Amino acid sequence: MRTGNLVVVIPNLTDIHRKQITESAEAKGFTVAFFESAAESLPALAEAEIILGQAAELAKNAPKLEWLCTPSAGVNQFVGEGIFASPAAVLTNSSGAYGVTIAEHTIMMLLSLFRRRLDYDGIVSRREWKRDLPIRSIRNGRFVLAGTGDIGQETAIRLRAFGPKSVIGVNRSGKNPQSLFDRVVPISAWESLLPEADALILSLPGTPETTHLLGEKQLSLLPDGAAVINVGRGTVVDQEALSGELRSGRLTAALDVFEKEPLGKDDPMWDCPNLILTPHIAGNMTLPWTVQRIVDLFLEDLDRYAKGEPLHRKVSLQKGY
Repeated sequence: MRTGNLVVVIPNLTDIHRKQITESAEAKGFTVAFFESAAESLPALAEAEIILGQAAELAKNAPKLEWLCTPSAGVNQFVGEGIFASPAAVLTNSSGAYGVTIAEHTIMMLLSLFRRRLDYDGIVSRREWKRDLPIRSIRNGRFVLAGTGDIGQETAIRLRAFGPKSVIGVNRSGKNPQSLFDRVVPISAWESLLPEADALILSLPGTPETTHLLGEKQLSLLPDGAAVINVGRGTVVDQEALSGELRSGRLTAALDVFEKEPLGKDDPMWDCPNLILTPHIAGNMTLPWTVQRIVDLFLEDLDRYAKGEPLHRKVSLQKGY
């Protein structure tokens, strides 16, 4: 039986999760050590063969590392020169664990925007009894989902329950995953969809190709009253250009991610009108289902690793996804 060291640095794990990981790893000949933070794990990293954790410091201090699995879907912290002390290290992510929680957040935000939550919050705070604001429905609405991975697919499933007129996806290939979308358009042609979008939902990774994909030109193509929801990466949206549209009252938005995080105390986005702002919480690890899914995905790949088989969800450090 082989031997090796597995270092796990995830503070959200329960005793049940730790037991699942320990039993699976020890059955394959690995010794497991759990830590609450990257700083606590530093002494153990020198001999680590596998790491389950999301801090770049883990990769920088593990010279014998063969595989790092990040519990997050995004991998921006691991992209760049000198991040991995071991040139042999393979990186995987936990794509597939966050679709449920982020899709639920997205539907919550969409309904809040369509049913004028911000306006009614203001009315109630002034102790007024005003009930006649025009609202919108997901039913018969036209939705463009830029990003058709796990998050986009789970969102499309939930939108379907409301009876929309159309759910159109946007991705690199133009292929329709699981036929969940009415059609899928390659990202090179996505601007043609914007004039007909009642809501644009973004769940794209942060790469050089997606930086400011939604800029001043693209925002101007959206119809008056359209909603923009971003639960992918903040760099996808030109924040200044979107702010202008929100302050003019032409568009509404819900943003969970921003170009620079955390937002500074004096950042103008804090008090931007027509915006629901959340502090990057749509896809964190506070939902037990998400944490269990992260553990399950890791253990599936641990089994493959022990057998010498290719790992699923392997990330290209060059592409950033």
